[in-house]
Amino acid sequence: MINKDILKKKKIDGEHLYLRPVQVADVTEDYVGWLNNKEINQYLESRFVTHTLESVEAYVEKNIGDPDIFFFAIIRKDNNCHIGNIKLGPVDWHHKIGDIGIIIGDKDSWGKGYATEAIAILSSFAFSELGLHKLTASAYENNVGSIKAFQNAGFSEEGRKKNHYLYQDKYIDSVLLAKIN
Repeated sequence: MINKDILKKKKIDGEHLYLRPVQVADVTEDYVGWLNNKEINQYLESRFVTHTLESVEAYVEKNIGDPDIFFFAIIRKDNNCHIGNIKLGPVDWHHKIGDIGIIIGDKDSWGKGYATEAIAILSSFAFSELGLHKLTASAYENNVGSIKAFQNAGFSEEGRKKNHYLYQDKYIDSVLLAKIN
């Protein structure tokens, strides 16, 4: 039997990054600012509300407390800065499937391959430590950076939901991505 509590507290090392569990102490003005910044949040479903320290703290506490969610801060090794978050879950333990969501909130860290590395680190953890069979993700079709990051981490396009999202007064597809262990 998998001890989810221990695994949820695990630090996971990569080459340029490490993932560690998100803590309520990570909820800073910078973190809240990522979620409220129109350029950073343009592809997030959470962009439709204004976030506060209290609302983000509540979100973090909810995810920390959920046994089927693994929620990690993405930390750069070169400067020990929290640059974003990556979440696996909720995990469907019966089918051994988990969905990944990611945000790189620190714009100075964009375009450096950190999202790809974080996705690869979490994928390896999900397959080797959690014994999952399949990982899924989705992205707006015009979110080229996110789609490339998943593809560079070994995900393939599995399909599309046509005209699924309303983005800037136009309907666009949702790109469905997956990686199988």
